[in-house]
Amino acid sequence: MASPLSSSTIGSHRILFLRPSPLNRRSLFVKPKLPFNRTNYGDFRMRLLSTSSKIGNTKELIHSYDSSIDSKLNPFEAGTKNLEKLVATILIFVQVWSPMPLLGGLDSAYISPAEAVLYSPDTKVPRTGELALRKAIPANPSMKTIQASLEDISYLLRIPQRKPYGTMESNVKKALKVAIDDKDKILASIPADLKDKGSELYATMIDGNGGLQSLITSIKKQDPDKVSLGLAASLDTVAELELLQKLLLQASGLSFLLPQQYLNYPKLAGRGTVEMTIEKGDGSTFSAEAGGDQRKSATIQIVIDGYSAPLTAGNFAKLVTSGAYDGVKLNTVNQAVITEDGSGKVESVSVPLEVMPSGQFEPLYRTPLSVQDGELPVLPLSVYGAVAMAHSENSEDYSSPYQFFFYLYDKRNSGLGGLSFDEGQFSVFGYTTAGRDILGQIKTGDVIKSAKLIEGQERLILPAQNNNSST
Repeated sequence: MASPLSSSTIGSHRILFLRPSPLNRRSLFVKPKLPFNRTNYGDFRMRLLSTSSKIGNTKELIHSYDSSIDSKLNPFEAGTKNLEKLVATILIFVQVWSPMPLLGGLDSAYISPAEAVLYSPDTKVPRTGELALRKAIPANPSMKTIQASLEDISYLLRIPQRKPYGTMESNVKKALKVAIDDKDKILASIPADLKDKGSELYATMIDGNGGLQSLITSIKKQDPDKVSLGLAASLDTVAELELLQKLLLQASGLSFLLPQQYLNYPKLAGRGTVEMTIEKGDGSTFSAEAGGDQRKSATIQIVIDGYSAPLTAGNFAKLVTSGAYDGVKLNTVNQAVITEDGSGKVESVSVPLEVMPSGQFEPLYRTPLSVQDGELPVLPLSVYGAVAMAHSENSEDYSSPYQFFFYLYDKRNSGLGGLSFDEGQFSVFGYTTAGRDILGQIKTGDVIKSAKLIEGQERLILPAQNNNSST
């Protein structure tokens, strides 16, 4: 059941919002109560319309009151009546524009605490899995400065009509200056056996086709399509360089120390790719690809990220390699596709809730984030195709030892700023990067025919005491 109405101030106007009640954390995945569905959104709109109607009625009331003043009253009595009219008018306007309850009138729900309003402290949340994964790559400060300057341009491109091309050009020039000034630092962060490839990528980033110099030329021509293509090419090159730098850190495992109590969990030191084949359970077919035939099965790929969620990604990779998800049925719930519980099929571990906050260098464990306090995860849930572990049946401080879900993000069913109401509450460990169109076609009863770790096997670390026993 939804929690009471709460209020938020926008400009000089106070607007009322409905916020869903918290999820039942004992369930594996529960449909969130949405703030504005087709029914209550209409109610919300009618509430605003009724406010406008009240204003109109107020004007009529004032006019009617004016005409009702007895013209025969002496000046003192007329002045008294006018004063009473002014006070009444002020009270009416206060009641219309503020949720203050009248005595015995409005429900006390109108003065619910402001903490009930979910808002986004940062609108620059990545909306694709590729962008989220690119931003999550740990790299040296120079490369992160270059990346941040370029990422800002993608948001500037969304501005309709007159786009700020001058700001875009300044951003690229800033990135170019950092790239040139810090060349030695950038190349020094690349493993010795990959120096040649690193130098080639560096040259491409500066002067190559789709490099920073080329991007400046596209911006000067004020062609948004060419700017968008050039920006994507530059960011891809930046990401490749960052991944090369990360390989130097991976040589000894993770770039941060895990808490002592979690050392005996499987972990993924880097990234891996999982390929899943989904088969229709009712004999129907998936929609045909362009120029293709109807398919009884379809393939999706998931990039799992051990940089930001090493324990969760490591446990998932271990389950995949052991065949735990082969033949498992899927269920569809609101905004998610979740696996059935099959924890008894193979030995598995219940990993602590693992979320890395933006701006931090290591994850938090057993500590959900508070979006209302400005905390956002490096791997956000508010992305279509995000992959996360369900909660443990026993404690929301732990993830399920087996069940995971694909999140079907829909901005129409999200809070202000476009964030999911469960942002920061689940261990997100990767994103669907191929076959996203398949996710919306999956129905309850469809089956994961097979799941394979096709890349990153060498980065999966299985402690000896965890190979043959569960924790």
